[in-house]
Amino acid sequence: MLYLLFINLFTFITFGLDKRKSILHRRRISESALLGISSVGGTIGALAAMLIFRHKISKPSFLLKFGFIVLIQAALIYFFEKYY
Repeated sequence: MLYLLFINLFTFITFGLDKRKSILHRRRISESALLGISSVGGTIGALAAMLIFRHKISKPSFLLKFGFIVLIQAALIYFFEKYY
């Protein structure tokens, strides 16, 4: 549980930092890094940051990849709860 709290907070901050860098026209955090930290448990933090900072919400390719991560995580949760 502590891991999920940490990774979601880290993901939220990372998305916020990337948004700030985009506004300041600085070197950005790669999409693969953002998706990577989302995929290891930071989905809720990423979603919250996307909504609060309005970051990456108008980029269909990113949203499609993010949606795929959410689907995979939902399926894993379902199967782990059902069979373990």
